[in-house]
Amino acid sequence: MSKINVLVVEDESIVSKDIQHSLKKLGYNIVGASATGEKAIELASSERPDVVLMDIMLKGEMNGIEAADRIKKDLSIPIIFLTAYADELTLSKAKLTQPYGYILKPFKEIDLHTTIEMAIYKHTKEQEVVKERDLLNSIIENKEKNKEYIFVRSNSKLVKLKTTDVFYIEALKDYVVIHTNDKRYTIHSTMKDIEQKMGNKEFLRVHRSYIIRLDKIATIEQPNLTLEKVDKLIPIGGSYKDVLIKKINQV
Repeated sequence: MSKINVLVVEDESIVSKDIQHSLKKLGYNIVGASATGEKAIELASSERPDVVLMDIMLKGEMNGIEAADRIKKDLSIPIIFLTAYADELTLSKAKLTQPYGYILKPFKEIDLHTTIEMAIYKHTKEQEVVKERDLLNSIIENKEKNKEYIFVRSNSKLVKLKTTDVFYIEALKDYVVIHTNDKRYTIHSTMKDIEQKMGNKEFLRVHRSYIIRLDKIATIEQPNLTLEKVDKLIPIGGSYKDVLIKKINQV
């Protein structure tokens, strides 16, 4: 496992060296050290550390809170504040930047280690959520353009599933079950939501508890239908019967 890269921003030289010494003892890699907010932003941009330890009260035109805000907005790097000041006004200002932790000086190495590890873990999980959200948004945005596949959640991952492989979808309390020829995928959703996502060109709701793929229909014998390769009778709801008849090519 690669070392975690840390940027140290502290304007007191002795304190900065003490922090760096402790970080090295704990197994972290120091990618840079800065005494000003401006330099901190420059180093964060060029070195792209995994986490920034930022002193709140920096000397100069830019304090640690302002530097942290810029780094968070521009680079999405987690910030941990170092401070000897714990008054409410300072903390209120610092909270607006949504830091990943606070370490009060003087600190213990165990506090340094714990706070960094928790910050990295939290940031990693947040990035996973962002990536998943972006993927789902992309799928939704393109669903009208491409109905060839969908993504379904299986355990902790999203699995690509061809819509041509789907035979029918069944409601099961607060879940729906997507049935293919040889697999089942149970997801937390509603039939209404699934109906909208699948569209009404290849798929049709034939019962309050069933959506079927039209080209998989084998026989229709009221009040049921059967599907190819599926040993199961699918009921046809009274309010769905007329729409089904209109959808099929009947001679």
